[in-house]
Amino acid sequence: MVEFLGKLSEHLGFPIMSSSHGLEIDYMNGWVHWLMLILFVGWGIFFIYALFRFRSGANPKASYEGVTSHVHRYSEYGVIFIEALLLVGFAYPMWAKVKTQVPTINENTVEVRVIAQQFAWNVHYPGADGKFGDTNPELVDEETNPIGLNRNSPNADDDITTINQLHLPVDKPTMIYLSTKDVIHSLSLPEMRVKQ
Repeated sequence: MVEFLGKLSEHLGFPIMSSSHGLEIDYMNGWVHWLMLILFVGWGIFFIYALFRFRSGANPKASYEGVTSHVHRYSEYGVIFIEALLLVGFAYPMWAKVKTQVPTINENTVEVRVIAQQFAWNVHYPGADGKFGDTNPELVDEETNPIGLNRNSPNADDDITTINQLHLPVDKPTMIYLSTKDVIHSLSLPEMRVKQ
């Protein structure tokens, strides 16, 4: 069941999953889409029933009492309960796990800095030594040095910077340090099920 709900994302047009927490997010999306399908079919059937049941030919005079049955109230409570279960039972724990359990960094972890600016993402790789060179806002030049990398610092010799291109090795844990030069931006990595 879990694998089926996780693989449902392939049929919903999601990109290939490339993160350790992606299956849980796809699992949650599967539950939400099944619930939406059930609600859509249920409310569609009720709508068609209401069109025929309360048409003007069958009811020439308006009823001012309204519905006296409590069935509709119980169905609404059922929908509220299921949505609350999805939110409290699945979404909150998954969100807490993804956002609070930061993975441990070891020698296999690829570390990358992503510095946002208006209309661009500046990506800073540490190079072969695995250490980032120093940056200084006074050295920022939008044409040649958009992140203000101090090329005279000891660790900056092999650093690599790109604009709007993030390249990561396959099957290696990655830690992305996100910052910005101007305003708040939204980093979206759909393959990793990340929107920050």
